[in-house]
Amino acid sequence: MHKGIIAVQLAIIGAGISGLACADRLRESGIDAVMFDKARGPGGRMSTRRIETARGTVALDHGAQYFTARDPMFQAQVDIWAESGIVARWDELGADAWVGSPAMNAPVRHMASAHEVHFGHHVHGLLRERDLWWIRFEGGLKGPFDGVVVALPAEQAAPCLALADLAMASEAMSARSQPCWTAMIIFDGPLAVSANHIRDSGPIAWACRNSAKPGRDGPETWVVQASGAWSSAHLEAEPDDIGRRLLQALQQHCTAETLPPVLNLSAHRWRFAMTSGTDKGALWNPALKLGACGDWLLGPRVELAWLSGRRLGAWIATEDKGAAIGFHGGGPLA
Repeated sequence: MHKGIIAVQLAIIGAGISGLACADRLRESGIDAVMFDKARGPGGRMSTRRIETARGTVALDHGAQYFTARDPMFQAQVDIWAESGIVARWDELGADAWVGSPAMNAPVRHMASAHEVHFGHHVHGLLRERDLWWIRFEGGLKGPFDGVVVALPAEQAAPCLALADLAMASEAMSARSQPCWTAMIIFDGPLAVSANHIRDSGPIAWACRNSAKPGRDGPETWVVQASGAWSSAHLEAEPDDIGRRLLQALQQHCTAETLPPVLNLSAHRWRFAMTSGTDKGALWNPALKLGACGDWLLGPRVELAWLSGRRLGAWIATEDKGAAIGFHGGGPLA
């Protein structure tokens, strides 16, 4: 039994990098966490899509394209990952730019392997009864748990939190995200574009020659991510139409008159992609044993999502130092 936790186990809803960072920190303090995620596998917004083509299976990073390591604590974690070969520097973007290797989801996959994670579990709500928590799924309830951490995008966290803690739900509702349409394009030959990445051009916020990242191989691949404004304007469009439009936008940067044959063209909508963040860092209500973490509580970067989860884990492990709600930059980070 650990100080501050009535019994032995917490549930974490969301197995992206913030939820996993929270679970890692809890594990260091002897607190077990059971994790639930609606996706089929680890990654969250650091996901990698694998597509079958005539050239074999091709992987594309269709979420976060790279991450920075500027905070000393996160730098230390990235150094450990680098020694294990699951991240690599992307020198083209600067000394502090990193990618997962051989795919962007490699660090998250590595973190998930150390925890009990149930993928394919779409949480429909929370139920608190006799000071214990139950997780509601389509097929029934799972529990009981001593506490719950909600590690979801703000828009998805708000309804989970609303019935238990209106102050937390209000924080989530005020932290809105912009959407992002992403096109994944596989060519049967090199694309005549001089640069490996393109920024802020027409509908394109970012486009990248995915096959040029460290540790990648296979055919010519491009990921094209639309701006928040363009994605919002086309939010309910058909994926096939979005893919064609973003391919046309990419073609504007091509010096050849014709494109090489396209082996695959698909699009994915990230409905909650980019958040402005808040100054809270993480949220924890010790009376209810309910918390929240994620990039929406710090800022729209992978390392900030990791720090938010780490902070919440430290907060829970030493909850006698915490306030009823909120995290304002001080407090435990070890």
